[in-house]
Amino acid sequence: MKTKRPELVAPAGDLEKLKVAVVYGADSVYIGGKEFGLRKYAGNFDFDSMKEGIEFAHRYGKKVYLTANIFARNEDIKKVDEFFDSIKDLGFDGIIVSDLGIFKKAKRLGIPIHISTQANTTNFESARFWHELGAKRIVLARELSLEEIKEIRQNVPQDLELEAFVHGAVCISYSGRCFLSAYMTYRDANRGECAHPCRYKYYIMEEKRPGQYFEVFEDVDGTYIFNSKDLCMVEHIDKLVEAGIDAFKIEGRMKSSFYVGTVVSVYRKAIDRYLQDPEHFEADPQWLEEIAKCSHRSYTTNFYFGKPTHNDYKFDSSKYIREYEFIGIVKEILEDGWAVVEQRNRFFKGDVAEVMLPDGTYFVQKLDNIFDLEGNPLDVVPHAQQLTKIKFDRPVVEFAMLRKKVE
Repeated sequence: MKTKRPELVAPAGDLEKLKVAVVYGADSVYIGGKEFGLRKYAGNFDFDSMKEGIEFAHRYGKKVYLTANIFARNEDIKKVDEFFDSIKDLGFDGIIVSDLGIFKKAKRLGIPIHISTQANTTNFESARFWHELGAKRIVLARELSLEEIKEIRQNVPQDLELEAFVHGAVCISYSGRCFLSAYMTYRDANRGECAHPCRYKYYIMEEKRPGQYFEVFEDVDGTYIFNSKDLCMVEHIDKLVEAGIDAFKIEGRMKSSFYVGTVVSVYRKAIDRYLQDPEHFEADPQWLEEIAKCSHRSYTTNFYFGKPTHNDYKFDSSKYIREYEFIGIVKEILEDGWAVVEQRNRFFKGDVAEVMLPDGTYFVQKLDNIFDLEGNPLDVVPHAQQLTKIKFDRPVVEFAMLRKKVE
């Protein structure tokens, strides 16, 4: 029996990230407009960038999905028809929704509808219900184990696709339905404005002892009691496929292009390794080493192999682990090994960088030849998004990225 090829779905917070995701190996990307998505503070897309992004992805044979997955209030419902009318002919391959009112309005567009993880689909009857309404795909609740997903797969129509998150930050609230942000900061997580209070530092104080802060676990200064580790399932591709998951989703529309390129390229390698020989699939330790080069927290498998325990949370800090720094991205290829590089973090003449290519390989390059666009030599590139010309020892391509080990 032919092994089913899982779809790799990548986040795209802006046009550059969309292009990076596509060239680094994603099968599809999900993006948000300026309204109705759950990442209001990502760069997001206006009409023109949506059009350009869809055309770019389709040239590579890749798909683009639109997020419209807020839980809508009356004021949102009044505006959504105008928004949908403006994008209906752009060529989106799917619309991701969670609200029944928005679902109803999206149906008239004739674009495949995906049900967001926000809808917390945790059983096969709910999945069947959405399918009967016309949904093509369910993005399953993050609280499901592999065994529960297998049971859903066995009890829903085969033409109903199942998608699940396999990598990225984990929300500690049930299927992302968090009210803590709205309570503490007046920013509604269910309408795209989450302030991420789960990453804040907390204390315990007893009601009758004001000002006396008590220890939580071992940290006398407070603790990050809601701070989940990041999800990472790259070592378990075979088990995800065997559970019946059709699409593997990476979280991170707020993350950098470097994060998107790194994680997508590693999962691309892992999926391709699996497809070459499913029966003898083995994870490569270098995959985790490569993923660790982008900003991350410690990793967990979340609910996939059972309910999370205290080991799936990091109580002493909510800071990211940053072993490498993203310093530049190739914007244009010139002659004789030269390329235009856009700065992302400060770097210096003589720095040693790793040059990451879209095929998942990289090489080491000492940055001895750096010039501005007028041909003046540079000892340092300090300005955000400053354009430079750099000489490379080996061929590079557009969207290749430079990273430097943090000292």
